Amino acid sequence: MTDATQSDTAFRPKPSLPPPPNTVGVIGWLRKNLFGGPVDAILTLLGIYVVYLILQFAVEYGILNAVWTADTYRECLDINKGEGACWAGIGAWFNGMMYGRYPDEEQWRVNLGGIILLLWLIPFWLPKVTGKIQVGMSAVLTFPFLGSALFIGGDLGIFLHVMAAIALTLFVSVWLHVTLCYVAGKSLPQTLVSVTGFADKDDRLHKYVLMGAFGIGFVLAMIYIGTWELQEVPTTIWGGLFLTLVISGIGIASALPNGILLALGRRSKMPVIRVFCTAFIELFRSVPLITILFMAVTMMPLFLPVEINPPKLAMVIVAVCIFAAAYMAETVRGGLQAVSKGQYEAAQAMGLSFWKMMALIVMPQALKLMIPNIVGSFMGLMKDTTLVSIIGLYDILLMGKAAGQNPSWLGFHTEPLLFTAAIFFVLCFAMSKYSQHLERTIGGGYGRR
Repeated sequence: MTDATQSDTAFRPKPSLPPPPNTVGVIGWLRKNLFGGPVDAILTLLGIYVVYLILQFAVEYGILNAVWTADTYRECLDINKGEGACWAGIGAWFNGMMYGRYPDEEQWRVNLGGIILLLWLIPFWLPKVTGKIQVGMSAVLTFPFLGSALFIGGDLGIFLHVMAAIALTLFVSVWLHVTLCYVAGKSLPQTLVSVTGFADKDDRLHKYVLMGAFGIGFVLAMIYIGTWELQEVPTTIWGGLFLTLVISGIGIASALPNGILLALGRRSKMPVIRVFCTAFIELFRSVPLITILFMAVTMMPLFLPVEINPPKLAMVIVAVCIFAAAYMAETVRGGLQAVSKGQYEAAQAMGLSFWKMMALIVMPQALKLMIPNIVGSFMGLMKDTTLVSIIGLYDILLMGKAAGQNPSWLGFHTEPLLFTAAIFFVLCFAMSKYSQHLERTIGGGYGRR
């Protein structure tokens, strides 16, 4: 009998076998996700059948049997016997659903305002641009005045004239700054200091260069705006998607800063501030938005002097801002509580003041955690603005309803609702996708899980 050698008893791993063909590729994915068992297979087939029925109805109603050209709703019904959509009505009322009763010949002002706002926000997505926080603050704080001057027109008054000139100066400064960042690799303040010969002088003198440049731009903007001869368009005839974006845009822009202040006030150690902020938040969170809107347009004028008669739209915007700030405060408070106590203690150990601790240490971490909730609140606020139709403002929903009350389009109700729903879906879906982008880019270790 021959003894086994060391080489015969050594472990020799065999090469790995390929996975079974039915566990990889398309077949493997189907087995794993859709047909893992009898119950899964039945549910998958049932779901496919339901999706098929929905798509079949959508294609037949929205495309195959739809009427694209007609002068009245009766003509649509004569053509498709009510079995398809009447998109011709959307074409006839598209302008009204976008701008309300804003005069056709003045609608370029609305488009120009939207373009200016878009251009103002574009630097956020340009990687070489510095000072993005200042750019955002300038847009949030001053664009409403420039937009109001454009949209309302007429006699601006000294206050709106000055604020619009400041906004226009800042807008031009932002794009000079963007251009210099890409062309010269320097910011606008650095370039101004260098050109004026103050680069070698004390840093405390640089602010006078910036103030002088801003003053020159402000004077030129005042002169330019003084040449405007815009027809006055009262807010009572604003409407459509334009009105919806005005109300929701101002509400969204003001919600986060006001919510941060209220949340910090609620956590304050000073009793008066803490009680006031807590009462404010609990009061407006406990009342439906429609109630606040009714109170704003009916009760608020009773507490104002007789000579002050603000337009209904202004009171509605104030009510929406208050409501949004109350909800946002609780979102921010939740984010602040999620930051570990050690971060507060570390900041205090470094000798940072309260505001520096919040701005540099706590709030950046809290905001990362709050992104999904903040965007969810913004989306809810945008959809809630449709409640203004109940108090008589012709937003996009009420304009769609008004289309069905026109003698030529009586009964035209379903298509405006579908069109309005599609617009809100696009806006909210875009906000959702952007929030996911923010979670991936600035979320750091707190990305979507």
